[in-house]
Amino acid sequence: MLPSDLQACLFDMDGVLTDTAAVHAAAWKEMFDGFLREWSRREGVPFVPFDPATDYAPYVDGKRREDGTRSFLESRGIRLPEGGPGDPPDVESVHGLGSRKNALVLELLDRRGVTVFEDAVGFLRAVRARGMRTAVVSSSANTVQVLEVAGLTDLFDARVDGVTAQERDLPGKPAPDMFLAGAAALNVPPDRAAVLEDALSGVAAGRAGRFALVVGVDRVGGGHGAALLAEGADVVVDDLGELLEER
Repeated sequence: MLPSDLQACLFDMDGVLTDTAAVHAAAWKEMFDGFLREWSRREGVPFVPFDPATDYAPYVDGKRREDGTRSFLESRGIRLPEGGPGDPPDVESVHGLGSRKNALVLELLDRRGVTVFEDAVGFLRAVRARGMRTAVVSSSANTVQVLEVAGLTDLFDARVDGVTAQERDLPGKPAPDMFLAGAAALNVPPDRAAVLEDALSGVAAGRAGRFALVVGVDRVGGGHGAALLAEGADVVVDDLGELLEER
């Protein structure tokens, strides 16, 4: 199912390579619920918790921490000071809440470890055996650590992640800039590269970057595949091995 002239594959990490999307969803919920309880008490408004089923995909999935934090708060009509990247977890700012969420992610990863999707490892090895170059393009600032723990580091020629985006001031997904930077790092034009994403924002980024193929990876079901197609995925699979099958 892969175009014959494809030269590279760009992979999101959480939910495509590793089963860490659930860890991020749990961390977002714990962080936001703690903040929202305090906000409702202080402002005298009802407490409405973060709902992973309805809030995760549209507001935070696949986005940089500060973008996801800001997006969800705006959905609740809440505005906080931006703060800065150095804000600690106890500061009530966009960056401070992002730091709080990141601390929870690291705690959960330390406790649960990292589960790798075996179909992704098989697909990675297969496309590299065909001579394709590979890059990981993730909004996570913990990409290096997760790849090392998962044993996937050596399967990538380049990495563009949350740290890279901050250092180079790259807009996060759904803007295409991070994927375009990944293709540039491989010295491959977008029309010769495929994007593999499980997040709606990531699929939108791949479509905006005019990549040769945008693959939606549906690990959760429940209508997510249809949402990925609606966002612009060329094809949706729940096992990356399907992409290697002859048509």
